[in-house]
Amino acid sequence: MMEFEKIDIHELLPQQEPFVMIDKLCHYDKDMTVTATVIKEDNIFVENGVFTESGLIENIAQSCAARIGYINKYILKKGIQLGFIGAVRNLSLYRNPNVGEKIETTIMTIEEIFGMTLVTAAVKIGNETIAESEMKIALSDMESRGDD
Repeated sequence: MMEFEKIDIHELLPQQEPFVMIDKLCHYDKDMTVTATVIKEDNIFVENGVFTESGLIENIAQSCAARIGYINKYILKKGIQLGFIGAVRNLSLYRNPNVGEKIETTIMTIEEIFGMTLVTAAVKIGNETIAESEMKIALSDMESRGDD
């Protein structure tokens, strides 16, 4: 059994600092991916001590990227693929997280077809759901240039 939390998240993402919006991969299976992040004061999407809506959308997208990165690196044994947000639908933002709060993002894969992945996402702080959305991610055929 893979110990997800020992994986350096930077190995799974095409993004680099300061644009990394997740701290760790907590769970992966065929249908569900979970990431966790503590909101830090120096995050580029923090304004006046609050993580913005744009930051939450990027957090969801990077949770999808961590899923793809995990599949590529640990299952398919290939490089990191670039992905792009194709659409964000039905975004419900109940509240923004504050600096110091830990958010957990759960991605449920609904469908994968022709390089497009449709997911639903829920962002929680403890048992409180703070955001929900559907997202379509388009995968590029190109691999990100890795540091390998």
